[in-house]
Amino acid sequence: MQQAIVTLTTDFGLSDHFVGTMKGVMLTINPSVQFVDISHQVSSYDIFDGAFTIAQAYRYFPVDSIHLIVVDPGVGSSRRPILVATRHYKFVAPDNGVLSLIYEREEGAVVRHITADHYFLKPVSNTFHGRDIFAPVAGWLSKGVEADKFGEPIRDFVAFSSPKPRRLENGQIQGVVIKVDKFGNLITNIGPADAPELFTVNAPPFRLAVNQQEIAQFYTSYALGKPSELFAILGSSGFMEIAQNRASAARTLQAGRGTEVHILVG
Repeated sequence: MQQAIVTLTTDFGLSDHFVGTMKGVMLTINPSVQFVDISHQVSSYDIFDGAFTIAQAYRYFPVDSIHLIVVDPGVGSSRRPILVATRHYKFVAPDNGVLSLIYEREEGAVVRHITADHYFLKPVSNTFHGRDIFAPVAGWLSKGVEADKFGEPIRDFVAFSSPKPRRLENGQIQGVVIKVDKFGNLITNIGPADAPELFTVNAPPFRLAVNQQEIAQFYTSYALGKPSELFAILGSSGFMEIAQNRASAARTLQAGRGTEVHILVG
């Protein structure tokens, strides 16, 4: 039997005991479970950042991996704990939209409201469901308990639509920055499916406008950029990024998530 893998994605950081405590709960249930930390630096309370983080990582894990996501500003409220089963993976998370990008990518996902509270730690804290609800459920899943043992399917789960680029009447493409990574790269929501003509070998010349500054260079690697030069690149996330070689494009452009990006073709 393959060793069970549980990944963790949270906004807990690493300075407190929260992450270690959740791992301790799961190890008590299944001492052989293998943990992988995807990130504990999701922006605090930022559900979209959590959704983007897990959506970028989940499919690179072995089939049957269990993904535990705790970005939960509504902890202790009436928001539901959920278990989502797709063809190859299971996800344990709060029902607050943090799995929205999974729903977009995975057809046929079955979402269950976790109601089988005999799997929870008791008493259940109103401030740490990661320890008392989500970790135990992930632990028991890793032991082979089937998803249908935790609760019934629901259809009214919380989901939001990720922002999509728009083509304006003047031919411009209007997008938005959806993520600033650790290096200061501005990840936009514009990808090959949205503007296929920009990602071909014979792409027409185009310029990006961000905060009244224009960028005309499009490179295939970060290293091609001159020191501190601003340029566009198709990043590993599958979206166009605005970057600088060994510098922060976010700082230079004074831009962040939500900043509009305009592409002018020709």
